[in-house]
Amino acid sequence: MSNPTTTAVRPAMERRRLQLYAGLLACDLLALMAAFVVAGGLYRNIWPLPFAVSMAYAFVPIYAIIALYQRCYSLKALDTLRFAVSRMGQALIVSTVLCTVMIFYSKSASDFSRVMLSLAIVFGFLFMASVRVAMHRLLRWSYGPSVTSTLVVLDGGPAVDIAGAQSIDTTGFDLEAVATDPASLDRIGKLMRGRDRVVVSCPVERRVYWAEIMRAAGVRGDVISEALQELGALALKRENGQSFLVVSTGPLSLYARATKRAMDLAFTIPALILLSPLFLVVALLIKLEDGGPVFFVQPRMGRGNCIFDMYKFRSMRVDKLDSAGNTSTSRADDRVTRIGKFIRMTSIDELPQLLNVLKSEMSIVGPRPHALGSQAEAKLFWEIDEKYWQRHSLKPGLTGLAQVRGHRGATEIEDHLVHRLDADLEYIRDWSILSDLKIIMATGRVLLHPNAY
Repeated sequence: MSNPTTTAVRPAMERRRLQLYAGLLACDLLALMAAFVVAGGLYRNIWPLPFAVSMAYAFVPIYAIIALYQRCYSLKALDTLRFAVSRMGQALIVSTVLCTVMIFYSKSASDFSRVMLSLAIVFGFLFMASVRVAMHRLLRWSYGPSVTSTLVVLDGGPAVDIAGAQSIDTTGFDLEAVATDPASLDRIGKLMRGRDRVVVSCPVERRVYWAEIMRAAGVRGDVISEALQELGALALKRENGQSFLVVSTGPLSLYARATKRAMDLAFTIPALILLSPLFLVVALLIKLEDGGPVFFVQPRMGRGNCIFDMYKFRSMRVDKLDSAGNTSTSRADDRVTRIGKFIRMTSIDELPQLLNVLKSEMSIVGPRPHALGSQAEAKLFWEIDEKYWQRHSLKPGLTGLAQVRGHRGATEIEDHLVHRLDADLEYIRDWSILSDLKIIMATGRVLLHPNAY
């Protein structure tokens, strides 16, 4: 058991954190003043330019109010650099818009300099971002991986690994006396006092007990639940006096889906126009080789575990087509035609899937759709890993994170599927437009791949 006296300094830590908030706010206000002075000096070569200082006096209070509202001075801002910089940037944008509107309605536009304000905002962002980077590094050096004060109480439950947390074990601690003994309550109270978060790992029968203690201590309390972990619970929702576990949410919001769809169309429509000559040439070569159909249409699993028909340029002999995908293509596969070898090696055979993207059955980036009969070591893909079906919560893609990491070709062993699945689930979990753009740019490096056959 940790010495309780080591936690008696937590109130001092809270005061220190308030000082950090105040210090960061003061640095921001000074940085904004300096930004306006620099902007005015560069714009008019007068140091300091009185008009620039007057603009700063008007802008700085507006920013301070908006920044406080935007949680620019919060525990998360101290803990997460990306959050701190993004919220500061948002506060700057809102303040600029509000300031501009106020100038317009006060009919002061004739004295207003858009160039100088723009320069001041750019310099202000750079100055304040630099302050946050420096503070973030200082706090990591002083406090370790997290400024958040977290206490983990181990009371017979599974181990808990939280960066920067202090752990205590209740072995030998008379917990039964807590309910009736003020001294025991005092001991636990001192352990929890001033903590930002207390996490308890205990058996099922002790959860109510610890919940009452944490409520009495007035701390944010979490209880580890192995049962909820097995369910993959995401949140707890209360409705009409009943509690519900949220075990699934759509991976993308309506706005995100609309943005992703807009990007798909922005790539697909020009690509179909520009690549139409190539489509005609490939179609002609396929026809000339054996006279069979140009396209190979195969059922694949799409978004929401719904089957759709995926298009490819036919690369195999007509009498050897494998519509179910039971047998992966091998390096010296006699089913592949001469033109088929070339278009498979260069990934040209996948280009007709642009039509699937146009039909909204696929996306430019997403988990690659697998044939329904795909196997590894004589096992169907969903028999290898129970999380397999989760990869279909997004539309399948022409390219994906697994592909740019080199996971292509035949799935000869189970690990081939596992690596692809891990990458697909990571992509779904961390999706952003920026990640899609990065994957699209990285795809060019893997179009020619030793496993493409």
